[in-house]
Amino acid sequence: DKIFYDHVVQPVLREDNEIGVRSLSESEDKIKGPFSLMSLFDSITYNKGASITWMLSGFLTEKLFIRALNSYLKEFSFSNANQDDLWTHIQMVVDAQDEVQLPTSVKQIMDSWTCQNGFPVLTLNITTGTISQEQFLNKRNENSSYNNTWIIPISWMRNGSSQPLMWLDKSSKVFPEMQVLESESDWILLNVNLSGYYRVNYDQLNLKRIAHLLQNDPKAIPAVSRFQLIDNVFALTQFGYIQIETALELTKYLAREDELFIWNVVLLNLVPENLESTLKNYEVYPLLKKYLLKRMLPIYHYYAGFIRQNVHALEDDYFAQVYLEKLFATACWLGLQDCLNLSSELYAKWMDNPEDKIPFLIRRTVCCYGVAVGSDKEWNFAWEMYNHTNSTKEDKDILLSAMSCTKESWLLYRYLQYGLSDTLFSSNCTPIIISYVVTKDIGHHIAWDFVTENW
Repeated sequence: DKIFYDHVVQPVLREDNEIGVRSLSESEDKIKGPFSLMSLFDSITYNKGASITWMLSGFLTEKLFIRALNSYLKEFSFSNANQDDLWTHIQMVVDAQDEVQLPTSVKQIMDSWTCQNGFPVLTLNITTGTISQEQFLNKRNENSSYNNTWIIPISWMRNGSSQPLMWLDKSSKVFPEMQVLESESDWILLNVNLSGYYRVNYDQLNLKRIAHLLQNDPKAIPAVSRFQLIDNVFALTQFGYIQIETALELTKYLAREDELFIWNVVLLNLVPENLESTLKNYEVYPLLKKYLLKRMLPIYHYYAGFIRQNVHALEDDYFAQVYLEKLFATACWLGLQDCLNLSSELYAKWMDNPEDKIPFLIRRTVCCYGVAVGSDKEWNFAWEMYNHTNSTKEDKDILLSAMSCTKESWLLYRYLQYGLSDTLFSSNCTPIIISYVVTKDIGHHIAWDFVTENW
């Protein structure tokens, strides 16, 4: 489920709030007209479709969902069906039992999710117990007003214990059960484990209590919900619902966060894609450095221990395979001395014995910082390895990038010059080399001078 939220739900939530993104199901007239059929094979169909199916399975219970699917697949095997046929079969199963009660028909609930574009954000006020819904749109855009409403299943938890599912079927509703007490330790969490396809905006009081709880006992909130809390507050900041200070309140606990996939969503929001360009922002970089490094140390040292002693133990850790590189690259970029030392050690070991390769999980980062911290000796070794006949395509790309990491400007000039040579590189490498050099802090001007001289 962590992988599902991380790879399916979260990316499509980020995409589904643009103006003009289509709804999940389009009418036949529209498809005959402005839509080409091919455009329907996209992430709205697959990722939003999967997320909404997941939500459906959640409020039906898996047992009923599978029972309904069985009957649907039996009836329509070897023929065609449309979405209403699926809702009919689910309705039949719901009608035949009395454990799960729905507020209205399956078709009405599901049409609100498949026939409208976008998705809702729920705003909770814990003093009054009121929840209201609106379409999640950029508040900074003047013309963004829609009056879509959804029929929303709300899974929730109070002070760590799960509560019965609630439904919000109009724009706003009071839930007396969600009024909280004066006590600091009385808090509410909605959409537990991202079971519904929507975002949640909590009032200041509840957010303060959740932030406090995370600092004292992060495990009181399930991992997927922690992931979602952080992803939510940054999305709400970006879209003008809340201030960045509020979002950062929720990240104060991170020194106690040991889940890589949660760290990844933090770095995605706080650390820009193009690391070097932020160095120019002299106001932000030192603050980010101080704020993040202090919190990254525990998880960094945990994984650095494996890299030094037993890297094979990480082969079964899926998130280490996918996200460890980002964590290490950020630590080195923020100047963490241990990260720079580790890169030098591993790179030196590889130079001593080229058969003894750098662990693949962090090879890109280690090669870059091995060259950056080293001299022309390290650079020349990368060059030699690049020209090695048995280097894989991926290794070659890592080395092309690493050679642009040097801090010696004369090496960068030489590298760019090599890039022009037909004998050393194929011509399609020239733009790649220039683009790697240009993203580095000292490479920026060097690459520009080089391009203008050799235009």
